[in-house]
Amino acid sequence: MDRTLIINAHPRVECEESLSLQVLEHFISEYQARNPENWIEQIDLYREYIPAIDVNLLNGWGKMESGDHLTEDEERALGRMMGILQQFKQATHYVIAMPLYNFNVPSKLKDYMDNIIIPKETFRYTEHGSEGLLTDGRSIVVIQGSDGIYTENDWYSEVEYSHKYLKSMFAFMGITDYTIIRAQGHAVLDKNDILAQGRSAATEIAKQWSEATT
Repeated sequence: MDRTLIINAHPRVECEESLSLQVLEHFISEYQARNPENWIEQIDLYREYIPAIDVNLLNGWGKMESGDHLTEDEERALGRMMGILQQFKQATHYVIAMPLYNFNVPSKLKDYMDNIIIPKETFRYTEHGSEGLLTDGRSIVVIQGSDGIYTENDWYSEVEYSHKYLKSMFAFMGITDYTIIRAQGHAVLDKNDILAQGRSAATEIAKQWSEATT
């Protein structure tokens, strides 16, 4: 059975006006209709505790190596990070819904990535360089909402760092089946047209994932 993890990186968590969340809702509906028995779980990054790399994590890592006693805050941060990591590793498919902010990922999504890019868990160092450990056929789709348009090979395409970052980091962990659905151009295009294109792309991905499991 496939296990799908929905990673909601929208700061409003639930927003009827959000393009990315509306496309996400459509994807979930389409995928569940085709795979009613499959496991789906969701993590809301702006509602749940997502540890950042701060003094608690840095000190906690150092104390774990030395065997020193952890403070309550350090223990909480490290324990939560391990829970997030294990939830991520248990899934086989991933869907990230996010708005594009200043050409990059929302801050909580960056924190989330820091919780799952862990040596000996999702990648390892070798004498020939790093090597991803999640090479068992996992797939990811990113649903990105934006006011601008980033597919015209212009300056905007060049500085759209979120897509480059996410694609590179998942490949770093061994996940190369990566697709982005862009609900883009909200500032200049008709919202209904944007949603129609985004939902059509989401339906196609849901169909592809379903066919791969049969």
